[in-house]
Amino acid sequence: MNILVYGLGYVGLSLSTLLGQNNNVVAVDIDNKKVDLVNEGLSPIKDEFIERFLKEKKSVVRAALTFSDFSWPDFIIVATPTNYDPITNQFDTSSVESVLEEINLHKTNATIVIKSTVPIGFTSKMCPLFPDLKILFSPEFLREGRALEDNLFPSRIIVGASNDSLVKESEVFANLLNDCAIQRTKIIIMQSTEAEAVKLFANTYLATRVAFFNELDTFAEINNLDSSKIIHGICMDSRIGDFYNNPSFGYGGYCLPKDTKQLLAEFKSVPNDIIAATVRANVTRANYISETIAKKAMAKSNNPVIGIYRLIMKADSDNFRSSSIQNIIQYLQEKGIEMIVFEPGLDTKTFNGIEVIRDFDVFKNRATIIIANRKDKLLDLLPSDKLYTRDIYGQN
Repeated sequence: MNILVYGLGYVGLSLSTLLGQNNNVVAVDIDNKKVDLVNEGLSPIKDEFIERFLKEKKSVVRAALTFSDFSWPDFIIVATPTNYDPITNQFDTSSVESVLEEINLHKTNATIVIKSTVPIGFTSKMCPLFPDLKILFSPEFLREGRALEDNLFPSRIIVGASNDSLVKESEVFANLLNDCAIQRTKIIIMQSTEAEAVKLFANTYLATRVAFFNELDTFAEINNLDSSKIIHGICMDSRIGDFYNNPSFGYGGYCLPKDTKQLLAEFKSVPNDIIAATVRANVTRANYISETIAKKAMAKSNNPVIGIYRLIMKADSDNFRSSSIQNIIQYLQEKGIEMIVFEPGLDTKTFNGIEVIRDFDVFKNRATIIIANRKDKLLDLLPSDKLYTRDIYGQN
């Protein structure tokens, strides 16, 4: 198959690498640095599988800043960013729409597959605007830092057809993904609007689970209880399961914060309690954690320096976008508390006006207290009163 992919973020690059194992793949991105790296066989994002597949040429992907030969592809995958716009209360889908407009200028028989996360009903609204295009929607279920792994070992493959005439194309695309996976999985074909709902509801459920265990952890900390024992006792129940239960400073990353807000916006005329509570719970957790950190720091010094250990959302990732610790930073900045950041992944001297330090020994000696959303080996030797984290398991 000949495949054109728009976007070299986690979704686009992982799909390009997956499909590039045994298909002709060209990926387009506006970032010249990303394009150059991919053409050199290097990954522009931190992802062990992508890095290895490109380096060892297990997958061949060509990258470009523009593309003109639209008679070439069988499938065109759209994986451009759709950030949540707090002013309009919905995703900014302009990047997806501009790609569709560009494709529409060229007469193509390619099937277009939207992989970007979009509002519920978006694909069906695009079809009348671009009647000559065959448009599908297929949600992705990827973890940052493990995007290609999740494509190689998928939990399921869902493709949504905007009308019944596109069911065959949906099946072809789904099998295309399945054929490139190491472990084949179940394929589910549904309407595009239903597939869009699957994406938003799935991520909101995960966010709700995070919020639940975070509230449990808040209760345990305030009442001087061991949250790890409580969580272990709860999660031994097979109906609940011992997974996705590690307390944190809040759910974050690129997907969960924006997807929960978008789903809440979809409920504007629909009665709900849980969805709204999940969004509020993340703010409540961030405020509680921030207040606790401030009190602990002030108890140790009249002029404390709070050390922020890593800005990344989780281990094995290089993504800072909407990481939960940034909510904590904003709160502490408003309180006027001095902070320093340890983040080897940053090549700037400051982050949001805060000094960035790359030498851990210098960082730990200057910090009155160090806060970490997630622990790792560097923190193991710190005195218990020097480190504040709610991470029980030391994992993602």
